[in-house]
Amino acid sequence: MMKRFSILFAVLLATFVLPIQTIAQELSTLEETFYSSGKINVVLGVFSIIIVGLFIYLFRLDKMLKQLEEEVKK
Repeated sequence: MMKRFSILFAVLLATFVLPIQTIAQELSTLEETFYSSGKINVVLGVFSIIIVGLFIYLFRLDKMLKQLEEEVKK
């Protein structure tokens, strides 16, 4: 179970974080506005909450599926 979680985490990290680093080199006017007004922290906070919520959901879903599989095997 932890192996699946770590693989999922690595895939999500590679999917979301690595492209952001390459894109972040060129700031658009929207990004400049977020940085200058301090709203980038809110955007990152909301994004983090959503990602953590997805991880919790997937973890609980995996746990429930394992319980169902065990019940079916019995």
